[in-house]
Amino acid sequence: MRPLPVPQKEGPRANRDIRGVREVQLIDQDGQNRGVMPFFDALRMAEDAGLDLVEIAPNSSPPVCKILDYGKYRFNEQKKQAEARKKQKTVEVKEIKLRPGIDDHDYQVKMKAMKGFFEDGNKVKITLRFRGREMAHPDIGLRVLERVRSDTADLAKVESEPNMEGRQVTMVLAPR
Repeated sequence: MRPLPVPQKEGPRANRDIRGVREVQLIDQDGQNRGVMPFFDALRMAEDAGLDLVEIAPNSSPPVCKILDYGKYRFNEQKKQAEARKKQKTVEVKEIKLRPGIDDHDYQVKMKAMKGFFEDGNKVKITLRFRGREMAHPDIGLRVLERVRSDTADLAKVESEPNMEGRQVTMVLAPR
């Protein structure tokens, strides 16, 4: 029968969880560097102040520990992570469908929508679908895609060149 492994806690080690260390670089609760001192002296100072000894930089030699309120520290770290998640932007791929014989006004409406997508920071996948006899003239469809490329040259760059997949040609544009 082997004993169960001790579960690893998230975040930095604190107080008696700091093991295998004889000396630590100590920063007190006022932010003053107290220098290198024995671990148990640093722990005693933290307990006397009614605070915790928290390992800030475990990989340095000796490890850097700070005297602070561990609960408050963890709360602030969680707030920072939540704020970072809020600011994170996911890039979506929006799709615009075209036809080889698209009319000028319809084309302008699609371009206006595309520009809106680029301003929002999204990528745009352009799908040009051929029907029936249009397959006999794929050059007409490629001309439409070239027109899209030239009209959006200042807003976007081509991420994937036009490629034929069955009865449709696709091209992906990414905002600059």
